[in-house]
Amino acid sequence: MDVFDQNDPASNTTIPTENWTSVYSAVRWIQMIMAVLSILGAGSIIIYATSQRLVRKPEVLPLFLLSLTDLLLALSWMCGGLLFTQSCNSYATCYNLHIVEQTLYMASFFYTLHYVWVLYTGLNRKYYRRLNGFPAEHPAKARKWRCLVPVLLCLLPLVLMVPVFVAGNVFQCYTNFTQPYRCLLMHTGAVYLTSTTTTEVTACSVIQIYCMAIFLTTFFLTFIGITTLMCKARSLYKRVVTSQGFFGDHHWATLRILERRMLLYPSAFFFCWSPAILLATIMLVKPDVIEGRIGVILYILQALTSASQGLLNCLVYGWTQQHFRSLSSSTFRDANTQTPLLRSQKKNYATLHSGGSLTNVV
Repeated sequence: MDVFDQNDPASNTTIPTENWTSVYSAVRWIQMIMAVLSILGAGSIIIYATSQRLVRKPEVLPLFLLSLTDLLLALSWMCGGLLFTQSCNSYATCYNLHIVEQTLYMASFFYTLHYVWVLYTGLNRKYYRRLNGFPAEHPAKARKWRCLVPVLLCLLPLVLMVPVFVAGNVFQCYTNFTQPYRCLLMHTGAVYLTSTTTTEVTACSVIQIYCMAIFLTTFFLTFIGITTLMCKARSLYKRVVTSQGFFGDHHWATLRILERRMLLYPSAFFFCWSPAILLATIMLVKPDVIEGRIGVILYILQALTSASQGLLNCLVYGWTQQHFRSLSSSTFRDANTQTPLLRSQKKNYATLHSGGSLTNVV
């Protein structure tokens, strides 16, 4: 692994690992423990939304898709730890598992941004409804985009990772998946080849740079997008309230919630991926810097934070939001105690008075 490799780059790339056995063992246990916690966290959102029949609600579907992606990502972390434990001898298995992991965490980035975008557009629709009496866009068109965008966000990571999968297996870029780190985490430098031909070495080096580049690009685009949307949501909310000509205590309380979320959402996202981002950046720019103790620290921090994304996301975007927790009771009451006519009248009434429930979008 090039994080810990202190050999001559021109020599055989098989890495002596006896001095790092305890590090790999610690990373394995950290990765598996955090993966289990993430599975429990993401699974709780999925089970709750499914059992309460909330999945089709526009405000719940983005959180459900994000939790589903986090669950699959946590399962891939778990598989990596288990393969390490079982001493898997299939280098191709570990290489392709890393491709699956990168596809899933890019999808998780996109669905995180999609979730924040849905919050912002919900507030934006309320603003235009208050000003004009009708939403900013046609309901049929909005419904079409709500169905299309999640599909595109799922397909985009697959398209980006197709070259890595095809070229990596054609040029056998997994030949340096040596013991004992194999399937642990992601930025382990395992795409480096032990092949002798210049074409294969160049191809696999390009693949590694490509993987690092799209990881960094998707992270920074997501981080900037989340921060921008939360700032715009705060500004838009002030315009909504100002249009009433009155700024009461309830409005100030909602504004403070928005300000906390404006800091919480980007901070949680950055916390999960900052060690991996730092590790990837240094490996891409100047890999010699992370040899030795610095590499060990970053590698362990990456196992602790990146694998905890499912747990942190379920808390930040799900269970800490009162609106999400209260959806089940209102949905159950509507489905079992009201006639279709009463439900339609309630929906029309809520549309006419939607300006008074702005806190629902945050």
